Amino acid sequence: MAKKISLFPILLVNFIGTLGFSLVMPFLVFLVTKFGGNAQIYGLLGAAYPAFQLIGAPILGKWSDIYGRKKILLLSQAGTLLSWLIFLGALLLPITTLLDLKTSFMGEFLVTVPLLVLFLARAFDGLTGGNISVANAYLADITEEKDRSKNFGKMAISANMGFILGPALAGLLGFTVLAETLPVLAATAISLAATLVIAFVLQESRPCVLTENPRKGTVTKIFGQENKDCYELAGAGEIKFRDILKQKNLPYLLTLYFFIYLGFSLFYTAFPVHAVQGLKWSIFDLGIFFSVLGSLMIFVQGPVLSRLTKKFSDARLIIAGNLILATNFVLMVASDKIYIYSAALLFAVGNGIMWPSVMSILSKAAGKKYQGAVQGFAGSVGSLASIIGLIGGGIFYGAFGATTFLISAGVIYFIFFLSFRLLRIEKNMQPETP
Repeated sequence: MAKKISLFPILLVNFIGTLGFSLVMPFLVFLVTKFGGNAQIYGLLGAAYPAFQLIGAPILGKWSDIYGRKKILLLSQAGTLLSWLIFLGALLLPITTLLDLKTSFMGEFLVTVPLLVLFLARAFDGLTGGNISVANAYLADITEEKDRSKNFGKMAISANMGFILGPALAGLLGFTVLAETLPVLAATAISLAATLVIAFVLQESRPCVLTENPRKGTVTKIFGQENKDCYELAGAGEIKFRDILKQKNLPYLLTLYFFIYLGFSLFYTAFPVHAVQGLKWSIFDLGIFFSVLGSLMIFVQGPVLSRLTKKFSDARLIIAGNLILATNFVLMVASDKIYIYSAALLFAVGNGIMWPSVMSILSKAAGKKYQGAVQGFAGSVGSLASIIGLIGGGIFYGAFGATTFLISAGVIYFIFFLSFRLLRIEKNMQPETP
């Protein structure tokens, strides 16, 4: 089946989804400030998405095991489209102050109507935001064992292509008379395009989808033909997190998943604030930085990763990637652009070889039957770490400034040491049976 379904549509969906958000990302910190927020509020806004994704991702993941990946991807993308419309509405509302607060924990900030609407938009997108975990399950469905690391690398490349183009376009569109409104309009249009691609181009990854329980003692046939590749429904809709934890190696892999997201989330909140307040960068500077970072990631996850996967196992790439990635965060503490862009290079290399390898091992450990459920629960674990990291990143930066990046470095160095166990797990991991 892996040879019959093209990777291109799911890669295109992934690219379009990343492009939409990366259009808004460079000026989001400026927007929060304009609407009365501060670094801590920016962290809270970032945490709104994973907080609600924590609820939605496992449900959508399980539904994708039952009803098919395509239907759930379409539902998720439609939610994203609606969230961008809500986001656009926030920009059109007058800045009306509801509360003027000053606290020792959250600092001084205003609660305004458009700021609350921004939170609503991000929360709704998170609730329907199972598209990443379902897309990963889709990719695992159509990928042969030997090609998993390479194809997850392609998935990362498609995301990073959006990551390159989005910030660059944001910098250009932000200079128009419409300011931040035009990038959000573009993100809305891009989200509509992704919805249409899923609806009319993407094929279902499953050979058949069972929507009711087969009766025991009978032979179930779909459209009059018994299909040996069909997934059994039994238990797919009732799988619980405790069932996932009973699966061999999954608790350990989900622990790694949690700490990886935690380290990244601390950085993703602290860096934009640091760029604006500490480095005095403009929207254009931020756009250029993220575009350069995305370009480097594509190079690493393309030709570099393709060669490395032929010589090194997933476990070894994860270990090496974490060591390089942690060192990048140490360099981020410096204020010199040479160090910052050197850190970006290490970020691209470390993350570029580590993350696709993590996704490859996780998909192998999940097996075929509950791929969507496992990816959904992994998404929730990542969401929980993101909530802690995004809120913590804002609070830590408010208290410690650029030293916050050393906390990210410490988390990733910790993962580096934890990752050595993967060598034994990978050696004992049995290939999936067709």
